[in-house]
Amino acid sequence: MVPQNRAYLYAFVTILLWSTMASAFKISLNYIGYFQLLFFSSVFSCLALYIIMHFQKKTHLLLQITRKDIFSSAVLGLVNPFLYYIVLFKAYTLLRAQEAGTLNYIWPITLVLLSVPLLKQRISWLSIIAVVISFTGIIVISTEGSFTSFEFKNPVGVMLAAGSSIFWALYWIFNVRDKRDEVAKLFLNFCFGTFYVLIPCLIFSGFSSVRWEGLLGALYIGLFEMGITYVLWLKALTLSSNTAKVSNLVYLSPFLSLIIIRNVIGEKILLTTIAGLTLIVAGILIQQLNKGKESGKRNKII
Repeated sequence: MVPQNRAYLYAFVTILLWSTMASAFKISLNYIGYFQLLFFSSVFSCLALYIIMHFQKKTHLLLQITRKDIFSSAVLGLVNPFLYYIVLFKAYTLLRAQEAGTLNYIWPITLVLLSVPLLKQRISWLSIIAVVISFTGIIVISTEGSFTSFEFKNPVGVMLAAGSSIFWALYWIFNVRDKRDEVAKLFLNFCFGTFYVLIPCLIFSGFSSVRWEGLLGALYIGLFEMGITYVLWLKALTLSSNTAKVSNLVYLSPFLSLIIIRNVIGEKILLTTIAGLTLIVAGILIQQLNKGKESGKRNKII
């Protein structure tokens, strides 16, 4: 199989697995608390990542970590998995899977907004239009089309689901500056995240009420949301002749997710969810197009 076809295969497998996550989150949270779900998911993710590092012959990298590496992982682990998934899982307890999952996809737009103060990037008019379009999608989903009353059906859940994108965007910004090996770095980040979430688990929930269905859900999430899929996605990007050929496929995920939610959970997919999601993705694609144009201009100048 030629490398590009292998890249597409890795990408499609990853996207299909990611598309099941909204359903996996919602089902798992019926059997286990969100602190406990994150703790066990993180534990399983750490085990999976260590095994991957073993087969990739990278475990020696753990013996070469510096104080700076430890500090970086401590900070990154606080943002993701701890803060990001705590906020996201709580949102799933308050909203339908289709709402929480869809609102979480605004992180590329959040990234644009955070890049202005954190990376000192200027925002173009086209980017502003893209942001407005995506946030219109959020309003459509959040109000279920009730524009006249402009009443949010569950404002706290909406705030948490959309707010989780802030933590993911922050993680992306901090992570891209960290030049360590990606798998080793992710392993250490999740080790710290596991320790952080253990504290609220012991204080607020404990582990006596954990059911095997919840543990099974945590295993699935730990492997296919936080662990193996990340490595598969990196492999797809590495094999692709152009990363855009693979990375743009990720926008299939939210639509596939709605199909899975409908068939696995049985939620009736609202037309406002589809309309809002379309607006969110349209805004993201406009922003990607704008980024490509700006990159082209810089290349011409160079």
